[in-house]
Amino acid sequence: MVGSILPRMSRIVAAGVLVAAFGVGGASVSSARAESGSLIGSWSGNGSIAFASGSKERARCRAHFAKTGASSYAMDATCATPSAKVDQTATLYRTGANSYTGSFFNQQYNTGGRIRITVSGRRQSVRLSGEAGTAFFSLRKL
Repeated sequence: MVGSILPRMSRIVAAGVLVAAFGVGGASVSSARAESGSLIGSWSGNGSIAFASGSKERARCRAHFAKTGASSYAMDATCATPSAKVDQTATLYRTGANSYTGSFFNQQYNTGGRIRITVSGRRQSVRLSGEAGTAFFSLRKL
C-alpha cells in the first residue's frame, strides 16, 4: 500500500511546485487597472512540470499578484495537473526592470523553492525549482 501512495504523493508535491508559479488565492490585488508590463493583477496560462522522479506533466495555472512594498510582491496561485490541484504562495522582489525573484511555499505539502519571473508586456515567463522538481509556465494577463 505504501509503495503505491509514495509515487502519487511525489506527483502531488511536484504539482505544488507548479502552483507556486501561478495564482495566489490569499493576496488581494489592490489595482485591477495595473498598467501593461506590471506584475500586479491576475494571470492565467499553461506550462509543464518535471518531477524529481523524472516524470513530466502538463499544468494549467491561475495567479494573482499584489504589491506589498516598494519592490516586494505577494503571489497566490492555483495550478492543476492530471494528478493533482494545489495552492501556493510566494514572496517576490523586483530585481530588474521586468524581472522578479523570490521563494514559494506550498502549505498543503510543506514544500517550497525558488521562483523567477520575467514580464514582457501582458505576458510572463515563470520558472520554479524545488526539492520536488522544476516547472516552467507561460502566463497572460487577464
